[in-house]
Amino acid sequence: MPSLKDLHAFLEALSPLSLQESWDHCGLNLGSLNMQYKHLIISLEATMQLAQQAPDHSVILTHHPLFFRPFKTFNSSVYPYNVAQILIQKSCALLAWHTNFDKTHLNAYFAKILGFENLCTDGMALVGAIAPTLLETLAKGVQDRLKLPYVRYVSASPTISTIAIVCGAGCGYLQELTSVPENLCLITGDIKHHDGMAAKSMGISLIEVPHYESEKYFAPLMADLLTPLALNPQLFDCQGVFGIHVL
Repeated sequence: MPSLKDLHAFLEALSPLSLQESWDHCGLNLGSLNMQYKHLIISLEATMQLAQQAPDHSVILTHHPLFFRPFKTFNSSVYPYNVAQILIQKSCALLAWHTNFDKTHLNAYFAKILGFENLCTDGMALVGAIAPTLLETLAKGVQDRLKLPYVRYVSASPTISTIAIVCGAGCGYLQELTSVPENLCLITGDIKHHDGMAAKSMGISLIEVPHYESEKYFAPLMADLLTPLALNPQLFDCQGVFGIHVL
């Protein structure tokens, strides 16, 4: 059986854990690096359905960590401990490759989906100049490429000449900026009201994409990168948690 330690070492070389954000909890979430496994499942995150369907002695490789916050009580009746309990009972392990993988692979892949390449890394974002484009035109392009029923945006300037892209929830990038490029638009997910207020006060426009739609490429992308290991992983599509009703 393959060794979890060998898989962990390959992932560490691919996307070092040292690159993760300070608040993140990447790497080994459940299990022991000394264990061996029979199955590999790759998913955006570990859901109850995944835990119930996973065979014994599986490794679950996710983008989102199962545990984001320290805990004092392991209450198996609530998420994420109900998921963890099932995985533990099945002798499964869980690895998460999150913000470090965003920086090395997923941001660039998502940017390419949106039609942008040759951007430069700036903290947690990819940033680059574009031909001056109306914000509404840019938002419509994002909507069309992702096949979304609508997108929300915050307008600080009618014309955009610099873009920043962060898949997932990336408004933390606003706090990283020491200087603001002229006519900047940040494309990211999970934008809150006060994120919008802060961005507009800084002269930064925003385009919001759904969290899931910006990161759903994780599983197939990771599977391709693991091809040299010949592991034959199973890809699990956890789907987004939100439905949309448009009048």
